[in-house]
Amino acid sequence: MTKNNIRFAAAALATSWLLAACGSAGGPQYYSLADPSPPPVAAKASAAPAYIELAPIAMPERFARPQFVVRKKDTPESPAVDILEQHRWSSSFEDELRDALGSGIASRLGAVDVTKTGRQRGQPATRIAVQLGQFDAIEGKRVDASFTWTVRRTDESPATGCQLAISEPVGAGFDALAQGAQRVTAKLADAIAGSVSAVKANQVPNCAA
Repeated sequence: MTKNNIRFAAAALATSWLLAACGSAGGPQYYSLADPSPPPVAAKASAAPAYIELAPIAMPERFARPQFVVRKKDTPESPAVDILEQHRWSSSFEDELRDALGSGIASRLGAVDVTKTGRQRGQPATRIAVQLGQFDAIEGKRVDASFTWTVRRTDESPATGCQLAISEPVGAGFDALAQGAQRVTAKLADAIAGSVSAVKANQVPNCAA
């Protein structure tokens, strides 16, 4: 091997080490609220698809960001939280939650989410409005969350109100915390889908507020 070839090989090796070092330094870790193992898509009862319309999720401003917001201490009297720049949702939390809920509810009902696809003129839809009241994420402990929502068909009134509080235990690490948040979202999708089915059948949901 000539001296030039040796120098070239050494330079290439140094460059690869530098790139590896930069890669290992890493940037933010991104997470999704989408259910990694969603339930089977429900069969449609008729040729005409059902439609749902999920409004933007209402939530306190402190949660409306892509960064994880975690409670510093596992005590109700401690309001202090950490905003983690290196652990983020793949989009702002309200958008991430809306996307995951819309997909989850639609799959459970065999419905079409018109917030993404639109709907045929004259076809009724079920409008869903969700408000997040609490979302306390405690690393290595649990995720405590509470939600309220209303369900109303576009061709009927009034709206039906529901509420749900969830406490989901999680293991150590932020991957486990994200997975706990996924399970919270899946349970919320279950509950909302159940209330939509009840309203469609002219029944009172068992979650009525």
